[in-house]
This record gives sequence, structure tokens and C-alpha cells, in this order.
Amino acid sequence: MIRVLLIVLVALLIGTGLALGLQYDLGYIRVSFGNYLVETNFWVGLGLLVVITLLIQLAISLLRRMRRSGGAVKSWLSRGNKRRARRRTTSGLLALAEGNWPRARKLLTTSASNADTPLINYLAAAQASFECGDYDGVEDLLRQAFESTPGSDMAVGITQAQLQLAGNRLEQALATLIRLRKQSPHHPFVLKLLKNTYLKLEDWRELAKLLPELKKHDVLPESEFHELQRQVWHNLLESAAEDCLRRRQEDPEASLEPLTRLWDELPGYLRRDEYTIRDYARLLASLGDEAQTETLLRKVLRNHWSDELINLYGRIEGQHPDEQLIMAEQWLKDRPNNPELLLALGRLSLRNELWGKAREYFETSLRLRRSRETLAELSRLNAHMGEEEISIKLMMQGLAKDNSLPELPMPKA
Repeated sequence: MIRVLLIVLVALLIGTGLALGLQYDLGYIRVSFGNYLVETNFWVGLGLLVVITLLIQLAISLLRRMRRSGGAVKSWLSRGNKRRARRRTTSGLLALAEGNWPRARKLLTTSASNADTPLINYLAAAQASFECGDYDGVEDLLRQAFESTPGSDMAVGITQAQLQLAGNRLEQALATLIRLRKQSPHHPFVLKLLKNTYLKLEDWRELAKLLPELKKHDVLPESEFHELQRQVWHNLLESAAEDCLRRRQEDPEASLEPLTRLWDELPGYLRRDEYTIRDYARLLASLGDEAQTETLLRKVLRNHWSDELINLYGRIEGQHPDEQLIMAEQWLKDRPNNPELLLALGRLSLRNELWGKAREYFETSLRLRRSRETLAELSRLNAHMGEEEISIKLMMQGLAKDNSLPELPMPKA
């Protein structure tokens, strides 16, 4: 109430002052500019000045408001761009999943600058570019991905290595993965990609060095790891045997040291592995060291029985064939109905020139299991013993069985 009274009082004072002022002639205001001349009463000029001042203040106020609202407009436009970028990113990822590579690349790259996660846009666009066969475009997009997001070097590098590996650019993939491994030595996926690269390059020595890391960090399931380990050392043994063969071609007396040294380097698990032992024994035998092969197989078969290894034992000639036969006959006491052991005994009997004994072992083995290998051995032995008719009959039985001949009437001899 007091406030209203004060306002009314001030207004009355101002009105009274103006009324008294208008009674006096205070002169006039004259303004000249160029060829124009403006003359007006003092009070009118004062009024115009007040109006102009108010208009200027109003204009300044409007300009300030427009400046503040400009930020809001920009913010509104930015939000609109981000919404559009999200829609285009989603459409681009859908196109990528559908295999529409050109559309995916276009949508993902054009929306990357306004996307919430430009790294994903660029990496997905690089994948689409790879599928289009544009390898230069892939590298450019990966570079933009790296520049778009600080700390993305590992993600970008892994994507780069995957695409290089998929494109069979093995040397480039290897260089990328070695660089990544220096940054993160124990990264499981980097180790897995490195394993795949070495496999494609058939670099068995480097794979052998990598095996402990793969096991330590559980990169592969146990069964897959053991299979890989077996494959790696099998190929290393093959390479060592080829090296020994080249040496023996130059010097028939050259030792088998590269092969035997590698055998000593094998992990304990593989030195007890049936398939690895078989591979090593066959390589030794193929290089002419059957005596060492026989010693190895005898030691293994004492503690770990294997039909494959006893078959190989029957094929090789040790230093003492008679002792070899005695050893195998001792094993027969525990395995009287093992057809592979009986086949091996037949062959060992032949080495000791025990023809009748050999035929008996072959026939017993054949009764237990009709195998083509045993049938061939018995047929060959009968032929050399002058029993051609029995030999031919056995061979015919074998041929009929191998070719699954049907039962048909035949003329009588």
C-alpha cells in the first residue's frame, strides 16, 4: 500500500513539474544535417529524445535475447543432428548385418561425426569396406576410428588384424599383432589371433614358443589346446626328419641329432602321447634307425599298451629279432586274443624264419578279426610255402570283401 502511494506521489510531482515547465518558453531545438533542417519545441524535442533512447535500449535488449537464444538454437540443431545420426547408425548396422555392404558403409561413415560412439561407426564401416574389397578404404576408416576416440588403439588394432587375416594378408596381420602384443603381452584375443596367423603361415617354431602363453591364459579349450600342441610338434618332428634326410644324402654317416634333440625338447605330456610316439618312431625307422625305434617302442609298450604301436613294433627289425619275438610273446600272456599283437608276432616269427609259427599266428589273428593286412600277410606266406591254391583263395576272399561283392551263383570247378 505504501509502495502504491509513493508511486502516485512521484507521478503527481512529475506531472506538476511538467505543467509548470510548459508555462515557460524554454526556446526551441534546431538540428541541421546535410540539406535538411529540423526545428521543434524544446519539450517536443525532449520527448523525442526520450523515445529514441527507449528504442535504442529496446533494440539492445532484443539483440541480447537473440544472442542467448542462438545458443539454444544451436543446441536444438545439435540434438536433431544426433537423433538423425543415431537413426542412420542403426540403419547402417542393420545393413551390415544383412550384407548390404555399400549402403552400410555410406550410412555409417556419414553419421559418424555426430554419432554418440563414432568409434563403432568407423570400425563397422571398415568391416563393410573390407567386404566391398576396398582395402585402401579400410585403412582410411581405421585411421579415422583411431583419431575419433582416445585410447582406442587396441580395439582398432585388433579389428585391423582380423581384417588383414581374413584377407589373407598374413605378413601385415603378423606385424600388427606383434605390435599389439608389445602393448598388451597377455591379451587373450591377441594371443588367439597370433596363433591363427602362425597356423596359416605354418610357422611351427613360433607356435611352439607361443604354446605356453596359450595354456597359461586359457586361450583355448583344453582339448583344442592338446590337439594344437600335437599338431605343432608333429610338424616340427617332420621338419627335423627332413633336415636329417638332407644331411644323410650328403653324408650317409650323418647322425640323427636334429630329430633326437627335438624329441628331448618335447613337453612331458607329448612324450607319453601315443600319436606323437608313433610319429617319432616312424620317422626314426624311415631314416634307418630301426634299432633305436625298437628300443623306444619296447619301453613304451611295457607301460602303455597301444594297438597302433604294436603294429609298428612288428614291422621294424631290432638288433636282436629273437629277443624281440620273446618280448612280444610275453605280452601275449596278458593279451591272448589281441589280433594286432598276433599279427605282429607273425611278422616277428618271419624275421626269425619260423614259417609254421608265423602262419599259425596269422591264422589266429584272422579268426579274431578279418583284416585286409593280416589276409595279405597269410596269403603271401602260403604262396612262398608252395601252397598257391590256398594263397589265391585267400586273396580272392580279400578282394571280394574289400569290394563288397554280393553273393551270386558261380560255376563249379
